[in-house]
Amino acid sequence: MPTLLQVTSIHPDAQARLNKSYELLHAELPNIDADWLAQNAKAVDGIVTGGHLGVPNPLMIALPNLKVIGINGVGFDKVDLDLARSQGVRVANTPDVLTDDVADLAVGLTFALLRRLPQSDAYLRAGRWLSGDVPLATKVSGKRIGIFGLGRIGRATARRFAGFTDRICAAASASTRRIVGTAVFDALGPSGVLVNVARGSIVDEPALVAALQAGRLGGAALDVFEDEPNVPAALCAMENVVLTPHIASATNETRRAMGDLMIDNFDAFFASKPMPTALV
Repeated sequence: MPTLLQVTSIHPDAQARLNKSYELLHAELPNIDADWLAQNAKAVDGIVTGGHLGVPNPLMIALPNLKVIGINGVGFDKVDLDLARSQGVRVANTPDVLTDDVADLAVGLTFALLRRLPQSDAYLRAGRWLSGDVPLATKVSGKRIGIFGLGRIGRATARRFAGFTDRICAAASASTRRIVGTAVFDALGPSGVLVNVARGSIVDEPALVAALQAGRLGGAALDVFEDEPNVPAALCAMENVVLTPHIASATNETRRAMGDLMIDNFDAFFASKPMPTALV
């Protein structure tokens, strides 16, 4: 039975399936030290990780019998594919199964931001409706929506907005790091908003805070951040910002499907069959 190092949690149903098919070693990143490696490194055949965690290069190099990495997520920016290829390590992620959920949240965050749903909820709960109506919000229908990156999620988001608008999702990489910055915020202007359900690294967070504080950008709705789970206090303090803790794919149905697809890749690899969603 192959041995997998698991560094991320997965859906309970997928975990039960993993438990039946593999020997598992559990550890947390970045707390895998020399002592742990001395005791366990040679036993590890594969790694179960998440897109938000990846596999640090030193860890990949330190596991002499590592053969395959399964990413429970679509993002692979934290796994060095070139290094994996040079080490003869196969890598697979879980695309497609989370597309609908992420696109749904992009639309939901847009509505929450423009229609001021969190503020309206707080207004009612605080009893303030008794003394007057909430401030007016912004209409969604008819607005121009810009999608940065027309991959699977970008196209799914565009389809959802098609009924509301005349007519933001991209992979994280060195070429997209902080690509959404001051020029974009100034182009959006005081009546424009930014919605990010892709990767925190594509947005210049300090520039975003500055634009919001100066009123050069109308608002932001963010599910991802540059240094998760650390979120700038300035963003948390703003009324024109909606924040969620990286929950775009966080539904039972999708997390179960992601886990199953990840395990399908492991099963295929160890059975010497084609991996369904191999990156390397």
